[in-house]
Amino acid sequence: MDESANSLGAFLRARRELVTPQQVGIPDAGVRRVPGLRREEVALLAGISADYYLRLERGRDRHPSLQVLEAIARVLQLDDDHVAHLLTLVAEVPRHRRRRPRTETPPPGVLTLLGSLVQPAFIEDRYFDVVAANRMATALSPRLAAGGNQLRALFVDPAEQALHPDWERVTECVVANLRQAVGTDVDDPRFIELTGELTLASPRFRQLWARHEVSRQWGAPIRLDHPQVGEMTLNRERLAISGTDHLMLVVFHPDAGSDAADKLALLASATLPTSDREHDTAPHP
Repeated sequence: MDESANSLGAFLRARRELVTPQQVGIPDAGVRRVPGLRREEVALLAGISADYYLRLERGRDRHPSLQVLEAIARVLQLDDDHVAHLLTLVAEVPRHRRRRPRTETPPPGVLTLLGSLVQPAFIEDRYFDVVAANRMATALSPRLAAGGNQLRALFVDPAEQALHPDWERVTECVVANLRQAVGTDVDDPRFIELTGELTLASPRFRQLWARHEVSRQWGAPIRLDHPQVGEMTLNRERLAISGTDHLMLVVFHPDAGSDAADKLALLASATLPTSDREHDTAPHP
């Protein structure tokens, strides 16, 4: 049974395999065919029958009670984001093959704002497709040009990987955020296309995708090693765009007076068109 047909079972199995017997205080006895807890161990610790838990993992029971889900979540040591995701997997969601969704267009005012920002900024959708970007965003990374995909760049483009000294942590974050953003909408054609491509192209993506990590992306510092100006730490903010379903405005900005602010200003100067650069450096009367 594929993941889209049994999302609950796939999630429970993946999370079960990440919890060790030591973490839940039971002896690690016998040979284990897979890492993590056995099904019967989860059932015992959650206070349900092994047969009932088996039916949940195999998709034979899709209507567990809230108490059962909370007990299983406790055994699997799920945080709030993972519990919220678990609860969505038991909701009644109609399954039907849909046409490829059209690319959502940002409101004109947001595009005007994007072009006026002096900080690197771009607009992304829930698949991490870059819908629009300003000049400084593409100066920071050419892969942030409109039409690009950040996941594809991170997992298959060596130049983008070199830009991120904390590449392993960054990839964990974006994959967990993709899980959270898509939720139960796993039959979305764009989602199927993207995850299928990355599963074939990147062992790292396959490994992370199999873990079923779920996490929201909040504003946070990010470390970059730019080929022109060197290493700098910028604050990355993601702002929801009102009037759209899933578009986010992403802005990179330095702390005031920091070394990163100087380097970003140097990068901005280096990427100005020649005529603008001459105007900026011309002596003032």
